[in-house]
Order: sequence, then C-alpha cells, then structure tokens
Amino acid sequence: MDVSGNAPPARYEGVWRFNAPSTEESVPQARRAVRDLLGRQGLPADPDLVYALLLIVSELVTNSVRHAALLSPEVGVEVAIGPQWVRVAVEDNHPYRPKALEADFGQTGGRGLLLVREITLQAGGVCDVEHTATGGKVIWAALPHGPR
Repeated sequence: MDVSGNAPPARYEGVWRFNAPSTEESVPQARRAVRDLLGRQGLPADPDLVYALLLIVSELVTNSVRHAALLSPEVGVEVAIGPQWVRVAVEDNHPYRPKALEADFGQTGGRGLLLVREITLQAGGVCDVEHTATGGKVIWAALPHGPR
C-alpha cells in the first residue's frame, strides 16, 4: 500500500502509445507491437482475449490505412491496461466518423467495424468512435480481463 492507503497499480497497468505510417505494412507491425506489449507487461489474460484484442487492432488499423491515409499520414495506436480492462484505440486525422453497418452478405468487404463491435460485445466489453480535439477520430474498444 502507498501512503494514501491505496494498493499500488499492478505491474501490467499503464498506457502506451505509438504511431505508425498509414501503410499496409503497419497492420501486422501494430498487431505484433500490441502482442509483444501485452506479453512484456505480463497481463494475466486468457489467450482468447489476447486474440480478440489483436483482431480488433488489425481491423482498426486496416480501416485507418484504407480510408484515412490521404488526410492522415500516420495512425496512432494506444493500449491502456487497468485493473480489470484493456482498452485499444486507433486514431487518425480523418474527420469522417464511421458507423458499424449492418452486414450485407453480398459485399466482400466493409464489415470491419461490425466485426469489432461483435467481438467486443461477445467479450463483455464496450466500443465507440469519438472525435479528437484536432478534428480527427479515435475508435476504441475496451474488453474486461479481470473478474466480472
């Protein structure tokens, strides 16, 4: 306990952020960086949760690279780990705020945000899209890793 009587944060708690170019190569790099970070921090998470987080990061970075690269030469990735939640967020400078659309099974693409929403809800988490102070957007998903 610290002087205020609170338990200190667990070793794995914290916030990490990195930027990557808005290129296709950044998708697997972001996924590896998040996977390595979770492992390095010793997050006590089920492998299915880690897989879900990595899939979400892949989908969100892919969306930024494909749809925002003209206005956003870089994409920001943030991982925040708290005592019970892991939050991954992807930020770009494009002002368009996408919405998860209903699945159109005739389409071969365009279901990334729907997939993110479904994975997040199935894990008991929450996700959203918000505007940034600079006029861009951040899309995030928070999934529980602690006892519910």
